[in-house]
Amino acid sequence: MYTAEQFIVPKLGNCTIESPLNLSKKDDDGIFNYIQDDQRIVMKSDIRYYKECINNNIEPVSFEKAGPKEYIYFDPAKTKVAIVTCGGLCPGLNNVIRGLVMQLFDRYGVQRVIGIKYGFEGFIPKYKHEIIELTPAEVEDIHMQGGTFLGTSRGPQDIGEIVDALERMNINILFAIGGDGTLRGAHAITEEIIKRGLKIAVAGIPKTIDNDINLIEKSFGFETAFTIAMDVLRGAHNEAKGAFNGIALVKLMGRDSGFIAANAALAVQEVNFVLIPEVQFELYGSNGFLQILKSRLERKHHALIVVAEGAGQNLFQDQAIEKDASGNIKYNDIGIYLRDTIKEEFRKQSFPFTLKYIDPSYIIRSSAANANDSLFCNILAQNAVHAAMAGRTGFVVGYWNTHFTVLPIPMAVAKRKKISTEGELWSNVIETTGQPKKLF
Repeated sequence: MYTAEQFIVPKLGNCTIESPLNLSKKDDDGIFNYIQDDQRIVMKSDIRYYKECINNNIEPVSFEKAGPKEYIYFDPAKTKVAIVTCGGLCPGLNNVIRGLVMQLFDRYGVQRVIGIKYGFEGFIPKYKHEIIELTPAEVEDIHMQGGTFLGTSRGPQDIGEIVDALERMNINILFAIGGDGTLRGAHAITEEIIKRGLKIAVAGIPKTIDNDINLIEKSFGFETAFTIAMDVLRGAHNEAKGAFNGIALVKLMGRDSGFIAANAALAVQEVNFVLIPEVQFELYGSNGFLQILKSRLERKHHALIVVAEGAGQNLFQDQAIEKDASGNIKYNDIGIYLRDTIKEEFRKQSFPFTLKYIDPSYIIRSSAANANDSLFCNILAQNAVHAAMAGRTGFVVGYWNTHFTVLPIPMAVAKRKKISTEGELWSNVIETTGQPKKLF
């Protein structure tokens, strides 16, 4: 159970410098108003929650509303900023970088912004990665390309060495763009900065193509991912229908959460089975996946299957557990396993079929952001700059109930967001595909 106190974002100190944005402090004058500290976004919009809070005389849990402040902490003329991207690729990374640079230069007048190459490695002297100057001219066109202009890397680095580098370079604000591991690293950097008594703000911008960051409704790149996946599924559906008992098996991203698979399936409306990490399934038995798939083929003579990369890991219980450079468990390849098992089982039964296996993951994650994601990235970047210039630190900029928010990093990484099997999204998937509620 969350408490209101858990969502108070740390501040470096009092804001005494007048904002250069020249916005308004009153209504009905045609100019956007500065955001006040007491403007907050309530977590739950259910009227029953309000009544519960009133009856128990407690303050509703809420997020700080993101946006420009009338007074800021950092003097723009004396502020130096660093930007780093970490972890895997995701559509929109370059849009966020560009948005940060443009907002800092054009709106706040910050003239010193540097890019850290290849993730947190770029802070560590032994890697000898270059530091690059970021200006509006340097980043003007990068949002037209996928990938990250700054490069990236995985894995933890020495927090002390990172903070040493921030001190050496006289950095006032660090923007760290990355997923769960990056945000945990940003929190550790924040703690070391506080321990040393430094006045450096650390801002996290959540990057996860899987849309699995806690307490953030939508992360950048997610919409682009399931939009591209939708086009892949359309083609896969044509492949399946083009052959007698044709099977198209498509593996999509989603280590621990199946949001891309679920949303892509709902968008294309031709998928017959969606397999996600949140719902275990078995292959064998009268209600197992193989028998249900065979029954579908006997009736319709084609099937389109979408499997998220983290689905079905219960089928590999005898496998040794390995971890990648970021400390994540290296999941077994459920796509290849399903492909080979379906082939083996149906051949054993002399059941005629044709199977096409498609894995578009690397193409999707390295693509440029679509229009909606591009817009979202820019506003996300603008609000991250607003919060950091106002002296907020150890925070993540997020999105909740159509509002951009600011929340402490520990709350965003406390757990991973997953599809609720009792929720509306999964119910919609079951209704659209017609697949059984359970496959075992």
